Amino acid sequence: MKQHKGRIWLSVIVVLMLLLLGWTVWQNVRVSERIDNSVKSTTMLEGEYSLDGGEWKSINNTKPINEHFHKAVFKGKFTKQVKANHTTTMDIVSKNVWYTLYDSSGEVLDEYRRSPGDMEEGSGYMAEKMINTPGYYIMTEYVQIEPEFKSDDEITLVVEYPYELDTESFSDCFYVMTSYSDGLYLHFFFEILPVGLMFLLVCFFGVFFFPIASGLLGRIDFRYIAFGSLCFFGGLYMVIDKISGYMNLWIIDPTVCMMTDKLAGCFFAIAVLIYLRSLLRGKTVKIIANCVVTAFFALTVLCVILHSTNTADMMATAGIRYLAVIVLAAVMAVLLCIEIRGKKGFVLIDYLISWLPLGIFLMIDMFDFYLHISGSKYLQIGLAITIIYQMVRFGMDFSRQYKEAIRYQQVQRELYEAKVSVMVSQIRPHFMYNALSSIAILCKLDPDTAYTATVTFSDYLRGNMDSLRQTAPVPFTTELEHLKKYLYIEKLRFADKLNIEYDIQDTDFEIPLLSIQPLVENAVKHGVGMKEDGGTVKISTRETETAHEVIIEDDGVGFDVNETKDDGRSHIGMENTKKRLHEMCGGEVIITSEIGKGTAARVIIPKKEETDK
Repeated sequence: MKQHKGRIWLSVIVVLMLLLLGWTVWQNVRVSERIDNSVKSTTMLEGEYSLDGGEWKSINNTKPINEHFHKAVFKGKFTKQVKANHTTTMDIVSKNVWYTLYDSSGEVLDEYRRSPGDMEEGSGYMAEKMINTPGYYIMTEYVQIEPEFKSDDEITLVVEYPYELDTESFSDCFYVMTSYSDGLYLHFFFEILPVGLMFLLVCFFGVFFFPIASGLLGRIDFRYIAFGSLCFFGGLYMVIDKISGYMNLWIIDPTVCMMTDKLAGCFFAIAVLIYLRSLLRGKTVKIIANCVVTAFFALTVLCVILHSTNTADMMATAGIRYLAVIVLAAVMAVLLCIEIRGKKGFVLIDYLISWLPLGIFLMIDMFDFYLHISGSKYLQIGLAITIIYQMVRFGMDFSRQYKEAIRYQQVQRELYEAKVSVMVSQIRPHFMYNALSSIAILCKLDPDTAYTATVTFSDYLRGNMDSLRQTAPVPFTTELEHLKKYLYIEKLRFADKLNIEYDIQDTDFEIPLLSIQPLVENAVKHGVGMKEDGGTVKISTRETETAHEVIIEDDGVGFDVNETKDDGRSHIGMENTKKRLHEMCGGEVIITSEIGKGTAARVIIPKKEETDK
């Protein structure tokens, strides 16, 4: 039933994915039809520009300026779109820059550069105190209403990037959108929203798919939980990064817009580090990884405090954070390399694919941040590869879990039948007849002993019946107590011909109930019981480096272990015992015997390995 519900959930998720992907593609096809009346350009000026006092170049409003700068000067006239298309609004979108617009006489037409009096006293906005932080800002100009905008006048636009570390190109910081009305919203809805929905799908995987996947596997898998967190914060980071230029439409304070964008990146970096930590198993490397995650989290908190106190905003500390990501990601890579030492086959491939694509593309993005090689963000490719692989891995895990569940049910049925067989073999009429006959004789000869024997025999039968309800291994001490009751009854029958010795050095392990008794029964009945003057049965336990051992020895008649005899014995009980030991605790039974000297049965229970919870 559990697996059936799991398959239903997977089907629903796949259908939702296909519907969302189809809708997104359809919306992208319609983009060109819906935003014809909106024009996005570099500056909406025809003329030339210069970056940081360099050579003058022609303005191409259809081509982004991917050069880094601190001060950009544009000179020219408004483009034909402003003059001829009856445009009523012009939205100037700026991120982390100040700008000033001058007319031909040098008078300021408009500017975005806050001073202490720009915001009302006590307004509660962070920008009121952060005078030196541009933040993310959108200025809407009504071109036809404002008389100072003359189409034939030469306009000078000055854009200033106030941070020392030039991490963003000009077109990342500034562009102009013109339209009849609400062009910015139209552009957001039909161009940004479909892509944003794709990233929200990644968030969906993080919130629902991978946590549910962990539950469907029947255990809490920290690796899937950590990867779900990675997907959520990764999708959130990409959504906010995509719409960052539009946040001032809904968040009034420009500095809060900046902090929201940068914090999304910080949380994504923390999620990446936590995911990489989830791949580690060694105690020492996990401690180091925990320190790495804690260090970056502390750095993020410090940056927020510096930003909130107007000591250094989130852009001013961006270089330190990116450098920290490079260093800490390199440390994680070293820890992962240590972790995969000695691993082979699928386990090695699993580890490599789980972190290499994400780690490599993350490092490329970090170096590109400093070196300005391409300006592209390759981390999305690494994240996509990792998501696809984790989905494939979950499918493999779920399939294996399903097969194991079927196998578990089959094994439980077989174990139940085996326990019934063992119980019946112990309470067969012949055994009960011998036990009751011995007790009857004691009632006349020694009533007190008869009373003890009756209680012991009753407890023994109750233990056999209780075994039918026991589905898990029990402490060895429980098995030993039940075994002593059986041997007490057999001692009544054989008297001085049966000697029992115990050498119990180890009891700190578990064993299937009634798994030692069949071996002891063979030693009593077919070992010393077949010997004219009887003998001794010795039960001992010991602990080795890798296992716990139970040894049952007798000095009876012995037998040839390589010879198969049709001697009337029931060998089904022995086979069931071996199967139960193997299926329930990975144990095995090794029997050695020598004719005329006796038999030894050694039960080996491997020690449980410590696993990472």
